[in-house]
Amino acid sequence: MRTIHPSPLLRTALLADAVVSGAVAIIQLAATDWLSGFLQLPRTLLFETGVFLVVYTALLLVLARSARVPSALIAVIVLGNVGWALGCAGLLVVGGVSPSAMGVAFVIVQAVAVLAFAALEYIGLASSERAPERQTVVAR
Repeated sequence: MRTIHPSPLLRTALLADAVVSGAVAIIQLAATDWLSGFLQLPRTLLFETGVFLVVYTALLLVLARSARVPSALIAVIVLGNVGWALGCAGLLVVGGVSPSAMGVAFVIVQAVAVLAFAALEYIGLASSERAPERQTVVAR
């Protein structure tokens, strides 16, 4: 598996993504019912994405602090962020929900933020140094 030494930009992008994702997770989990009413978004959607974001935040924090990371995992994070943005757009266009104006803004801000993180993480990945392959010592 190809690994990289994360560039300073990649570390910063992963950390910023973790901070924002963690904050959104806390808000969505702490105020699920209130947000659901205020944003006119399904309670289940807010709760389940909040739980996902807790796990995602933990992964990002581990990666941001690691000396070596699998480049494929960073690519999955970039593609996942793009997918999240597409999901946000889909929710508003064909999602069968009728969010309030604040709900629409909440979803649009998420889409824009995750696209920004995807771009920064992609550029950070491209500017990262490839880690040398680890040599396996075979005893004879």
